[in-house]
Amino acid sequence: MAKGFAETDSLCRGIVSDVRRKVFKPVYLLMGEEPFYPDMVCEAIIENALDESERDFNQTICYGADVTADAVITAARRYPMFAERQLVVVKEAQAMKSLDELAVYCSRPLESTVLVICMHGASADKRKSLYKSVSKIGVVVESAPVRDYEISRWITAYYRGLGLEIAPDAAELLGEYAGTDLGKIAVETSKMRKNLPEGATAITASDIEKNVGISRQYSIFELTKELSSKNAAKALKIAAYIGASPKFAMPMAISALFTHFYRILKYEALLMKTPRPSNDMKAKVLGVNPYFFGEYDRAVANYPLKKCMSVMALLRDYDFKGKGGEAGEAAPDELLVELVAKILN
Repeated sequence: MAKGFAETDSLCRGIVSDVRRKVFKPVYLLMGEEPFYPDMVCEAIIENALDESERDFNQTICYGADVTADAVITAARRYPMFAERQLVVVKEAQAMKSLDELAVYCSRPLESTVLVICMHGASADKRKSLYKSVSKIGVVVESAPVRDYEISRWITAYYRGLGLEIAPDAAELLGEYAGTDLGKIAVETSKMRKNLPEGATAITASDIEKNVGISRQYSIFELTKELSSKNAAKALKIAAYIGASPKFAMPMAISALFTHFYRILKYEALLMKTPRPSNDMKAKVLGVNPYFFGEYDRAVANYPLKKCMSVMALLRDYDFKGKGGEAGEAAPDELLVELVAKILN
């Protein structure tokens, strides 16, 4: 079973810390659907395994589609020249036809070689010998996708690892903009940090707006907030603005609305079972920062169970329409406004 993002993040930060101190394992198997962590570890190893002057003779970087297991094993069994170690990296290793044959080397690797097997968006078969061999003598990083309901927590943890504190609404806003693309979040964060005042460590929603180029006032995040409060005039105005955006996609809007109302349903189920739940119970069920508890208290009051189920049915219907089914002549922006109006009705 793939590890949760918090465990994967901790593991990878530990590996990066080790390689910066020149502490290496003989083999690394980096894999998983989400490429952010495998790529991060791979690049850290490449950057730190050898000095610039040692790379010409001791660094081999190849791609799975262009190399065989025999060629990788031959390279890995060489001894370093004028260096403490040599580095062999196989990128996009999932494209190798004979990938599992690397287990022959991985069962008895050279201490003077660091072998990195990096699979992009794929995983090794855990029943086969390659995975089992690396698990015994090296390090396996398995990176599962971060789900949309987890992304704000991931952003908060990621910023904390950078020595930054991001406000809950800022994390929501960045998550809305980048979705679950961790690489995109990292790139936008890097760009933003260059524009922050020297020594700044607290990131606000205004910082995200100014540096990432997304309007907090007119976002799905604000739309769900106004829907929770049943503020019809503002919700319809935001829906019209979002729908008119050149980048608007109805399926993405439906996904965000579904996540929001599904949380409301789960919260209602919790309240039926435990009328006065603790903050820890709320956090576990909702998967949001306590900053947003007040919004969900308003939402359950405005959307009792029967109404909330009706909204879920509407979302299903409009998801179908947004994908081209029985939408008639309505444009995507008109569909979103129509949907929001029906939710508020």
